[in-house]
Amino acid sequence: ELGEPPATLPTVGTNLTDLRLPQKVTVRELGGCMGPIWPSYYSECSALLFVVDASSPTQVSSSCIQLLSVLSAAPLASVPVLVLFNKIDLPCYMSLVEMKSLFRMQDIVSCATQPITMLETSARDGTGLADVLQWLRTTLKDP
Repeated sequence: ELGEPPATLPTVGTNLTDLRLPQKVTVRELGGCMGPIWPSYYSECSALLFVVDASSPTQVSSSCIQLLSVLSAAPLASVPVLVLFNKIDLPCYMSLVEMKSLFRMQDIVSCATQPITMLETSARDGTGLADVLQWLRTTLKDP
């Protein structure tokens, strides 16, 4: 038993985390409020994880606009994207089917130049984490 998970807070600034997949990968986490400076990091990006709060219907439209902006950025035209619908551990979360519908993901995927994968996750309880790590391993494998 791991006990009660800590409270989570939205990312306000930027965080760096190193992962071993087995090669070392540096993950740069940029909060949604940092959107205006995201483009300054696009040239360094090998893969993109876009996290959406699946428990907040009021933020769906702004998240969708941010996702469309990221997908339309020229430096990211061929960068693989993993859209993570997070917070599925909460009773008020919207299912993957609902989120895909609200985001019109079928239209986005068909128009995007980059490959897009979608997963449901809970950063709090770890649900979906193994799938995220597997996606990163596959996507970032050495040529």
